[in-house]
Amino acid sequence: MDVDTALRTRGSTRAFLPRPVARASVEAVLAAARFAPSGSNIQPWQVHVVEGAVRDGICQAVLEAAVTAPERQFWPYQYYPSVWREPYLARRRACGWGLYTLLGIARGDRAAMQAQERRNYTFFDAPVGLFFFIDTDLGPGSWLDYGMFLQSIMLAASAHGLATCPQAAWAPFHQIIRERLAVPDSKMLICGMGLGYADPAAPVNRFRPDRLAVGEFTAWHGDGAGP
Repeated sequence: MDVDTALRTRGSTRAFLPRPVARASVEAVLAAARFAPSGSNIQPWQVHVVEGAVRDGICQAVLEAAVTAPERQFWPYQYYPSVWREPYLARRRACGWGLYTLLGIARGDRAAMQAQERRNYTFFDAPVGLFFFIDTDLGPGSWLDYGMFLQSIMLAASAHGLATCPQAAWAPFHQIIRERLAVPDSKMLICGMGLGYADPAAPVNRFRPDRLAVGEFTAWHGDGAGP
């Protein structure tokens, strides 16, 4: 798969087949992504791959916490702005309602919305889960580097016929996940990611939010090379 095709066709898969993923395939994806750039080549990424009983135990523990003790969960970092403003508020709403409309979830149906949100905590049934940690004393530059690493994983997965779903939704449950994986407090959970084979029959996998045109986010300066 060429890079343009991988970029244009990659999406957040929210329904996976129960088909197992060979460990060699997971290693091949990570082996390709390790060439992602990072400032001074410090490579701040630390990946935990969960499968089988370990994966299932984490999913069960987080699902229980999401239902019984949501007030005890908290983000280890600030992902979204404290106050939403335009144009970002409109884009966020369009994405959310576009997904819910495709799934047949009506406005105000909180139970259905929560049920869909909690699908995150099964990795949307992906057989492989990835958790990404970073040392807490590293700065914003390393977080930028990490974004390039995550994108590299998603593109490499596409090249291997696999699908992914990056999931910040795991972050508020970092204490549970660190305990299960014996990860010290000096490491911060950035996000999780489901990895597996997309279910082509699932309507939710057709969802693709709109993207801005190049002219909407680009300013040109100086003399160009012409048309």
